Amino acid sequence: MGQKIAVIGTGYVGLTTGACLSHLGHDVVCADVVPEKVDALNRGEIPILEAGLDELVHAGVAAGLLSFVLGAENAVGDAEFVFLCLPTPQGADGAADLSFIKSAAAHVGPLLRPGSIVINKSTVPVGSAGEVAKKLERDDVSVVSNPEFLREGTAVDDFLHPDRVVIGSDDEDAARRVADLYAKLPGEVLITDPASAETIKYASNAFLATKISFVNAMAAVCEEVGADVSDVVKGMGLDQRIGNKFLVPGPGWGGSCFPKDSHALVRIAENSGYQFGLLRSVIAVNEEQFGRVANKITRFAGGSVEGKTVAVWGLTFKARTDDMRDSPAINIINRLLEVGATVRAYDPAVDDSDDPRLAGVEIVGDPYEAVTGADVLAVLTEWPEFAELDFAKVGDLIGTKAVVDGRNLLDGAALKAAGFAYDGIGRR
Repeated sequence: MGQKIAVIGTGYVGLTTGACLSHLGHDVVCADVVPEKVDALNRGEIPILEAGLDELVHAGVAAGLLSFVLGAENAVGDAEFVFLCLPTPQGADGAADLSFIKSAAAHVGPLLRPGSIVINKSTVPVGSAGEVAKKLERDDVSVVSNPEFLREGTAVDDFLHPDRVVIGSDDEDAARRVADLYAKLPGEVLITDPASAETIKYASNAFLATKISFVNAMAAVCEEVGADVSDVVKGMGLDQRIGNKFLVPGPGWGGSCFPKDSHALVRIAENSGYQFGLLRSVIAVNEEQFGRVANKITRFAGGSVEGKTVAVWGLTFKARTDDMRDSPAINIINRLLEVGATVRAYDPAVDDSDDPRLAGVEIVGDPYEAVTGADVLAVLTEWPEFAELDFAKVGDLIGTKAVVDGRNLLDGAALKAAGFAYDGIGRR
């Protein structure tokens, strides 16, 4: 029989968590403080693009196992488990801001049933479980750290087919009760202390960011020595100690997690007396990569983009999501705008030209419209449909047959044979 669960926050993590837990048979109530958002969810409108999420939400609501309410106070009273899925934005000093988490804990503390468990699902600094416990002011309520490992675009599959479920608690019984929520899922369950669980999340994201920065740095080396990064990565990845995952060169890493978590881990380490020079370098290499790609585009536009039109395919930080938070594409575009470029962009998941992040960018609804009369085309998000477009048509429409493939998505040899000037990332 399923458990009664409250999920506080219906953002990316909260909505996925609530929908997936209801799919596992639990009785889930999701709470948010934005009336319009709650109303939309109750109408079956899903605010984010995520494969399979619509179906799970609709199925959960239809089965009576998933509902949405305004205000945490309307969700937690009967709940045995309360998941905190709230934003922890990066502060001015790089540290994670816990104000939303602390405020929610203080708010629900007096309302919790005795013996319930509050679960930190958000990415939080080491020591946050203790901070939440202080705000709850409840000796009869346990706090457990249960970090999420969801990739945007595959979050539902990641939740339901996890590599691991990490649970951090000093209360063994509470940890086992949380583990039981995931009993139907594959993957190893690791029960540890709260500090270790909180660190695992940051360490995982920092290591993945490190792999991407490394391969982007190697792509720069390949360009200088005449090697092809595709073959280099293939040769590296065949070593089982290394593997090929996340060894994919591109315009740099971004999104809602890697930038925030990398800076936060640097701050956590610094506050403990360790400077973490390695991770600082990973961040610096990523910033350098944005500049390298912007420079490629400038070079292919004739050495200057001032007064030139740059066509951009892709605005989201990765394909199969509509998330533009800390998108490498946006960073690169802003660099081009600052030196006088006109940018015309297309993304299959973006149609909001009023988004302040897109200030100064002309958003069009068709990839061919984006390239018409342009001086250079830049591919900045790896939407697979871009590779299937008619490049004979592109060649007829574009002003100058020049392509910078920031994702190594296109067939460079075929484009060169068709008369395009082509450059990828680390490709020969």
